[in-house]
Amino acid sequence: MAALVAPAVRPRTAGRAFLLGLVAGLVYFAGTVYWTSGVMARYGGLAMPVAVAIAGLLVAYLALFPALFALGTHLLVARGGAAWIWLAPVVWTASEYGRLRLFGGFPWVLLGYSQVEVLPIAQLASVTGVFGLSLLLATTATALVWPFVARGRSRWVAPAGVAAVVAVIAVWGMARIGDGRLTREGRPLQVGIVQGNVPQDQKWDPEHAGAIFARYLRLTREVMTQGADLVLWPESSTPFSYGRSAETAQLQVLAREHGVPILLGSDYWERDGDAVRVYNAAFLLGPDGQTRGLYRKVRLVPFGEYVPLRSLLFFARPLVQAVSDFSPGTEVNTLPLDGAAVSTAICYEVVYPALIREGVLNGSELLTTITNDAWFGRSSAPWQHFAMASMRAIEQGRYLVRSANTGISGAVDPYGRVLLASELFTTGAWVVPVRLLDGMTVYARVGDVAGWGSSLLTALALGLVARRSAARG
Repeated sequence: MAALVAPAVRPRTAGRAFLLGLVAGLVYFAGTVYWTSGVMARYGGLAMPVAVAIAGLLVAYLALFPALFALGTHLLVARGGAAWIWLAPVVWTASEYGRLRLFGGFPWVLLGYSQVEVLPIAQLASVTGVFGLSLLLATTATALVWPFVARGRSRWVAPAGVAAVVAVIAVWGMARIGDGRLTREGRPLQVGIVQGNVPQDQKWDPEHAGAIFARYLRLTREVMTQGADLVLWPESSTPFSYGRSAETAQLQVLAREHGVPILLGSDYWERDGDAVRVYNAAFLLGPDGQTRGLYRKVRLVPFGEYVPLRSLLFFARPLVQAVSDFSPGTEVNTLPLDGAAVSTAICYEVVYPALIREGVLNGSELLTTITNDAWFGRSSAPWQHFAMASMRAIEQGRYLVRSANTGISGAVDPYGRVLLASELFTTGAWVVPVRLLDGMTVYARVGDVAGWGSSLLTALALGLVARRSAARG
């Protein structure tokens, strides 16, 4: 980060600052979302050169945000003076928040996620969310650059102050984890996690449907006999559409026989006049085998569940034809569980902090997320996805349980400690103890103040220096 702050300040022209930021963004995102080309080539039916080109467009779009950060920081320092470099962390956080909000958003691998395993520092997310962590890291990077920008002995005062703030946060974070009250409060619950490990090219093959369903039933019985109070299946786990096939009745019988609810992912078909809408959905079967709740996925995956700008992507016709055209849900609702409420995020939704917060505000006492990461293969994407999901547990002060078709399935406690993380591409079922919690973190109460506040402050600062510059001219 410091390597990006410094070049943003040094160039003599705004254009060069923008270019340096763009190059940094291209390198960063090419190294983190490289897996998108393989997904589109293998499962979207595209020739590899076309898939690489589309992935390149995504990387180029994402790289615009670091470029805008570099441009904004350069303008502030060039027109306001060296001290304005201390607004660089605010500009950076605003750029990340913009990446979340604009054009549906793609808030993948934000800077703050780098701290998800640095648990004392990561506790700050319970107050500020992941954007507050990004702000802290950007401030630390700015402190490293400041001595090379300022003059005199006083140039070391600000970095020392930032170091002291980081130390205080770390001490507070360790104390919060050590207190551990969230692991003692609330009602205990045993959650069974099922990982079917079904290859993507077999999921909807009728020849494999019977074996897939039998595997899920077997694994579910295993965790039920081990004392599970709730069983979690992955996204789109049923090789049939729930409620539209004979297999649905078998699943309902299983829940009724053991008296254990099952939360599973499947397609949901809904008639709207003459039209039929298809949703990527989650269903909660009660212990009586009846459907107790339904959640329709709100945030769809671009190029996975819908294709943005279809008319412009004529060269990607195989992808357009291969992608399921799902309809988005309209609200984040909770699912009833024996006098409590749980929420679920389907796949990509878990990277949207506000979406998970909305579930908690609606009364969710347990975070669940169901996903199918088979698309990603053995790339770094499943690990990135799991890390981002873990941050949601810290932000909301909730246990989070995750079921993934091919892994990583697992559970995280309210402090971000990983209780279980399965191996990729293994078949298994586990029972993990969690607790139903109803307290509210500061972040749950106030939301993304760090994100929208940084955006507002950036706009005001740029407006001020532009006004000053105009007055001088």
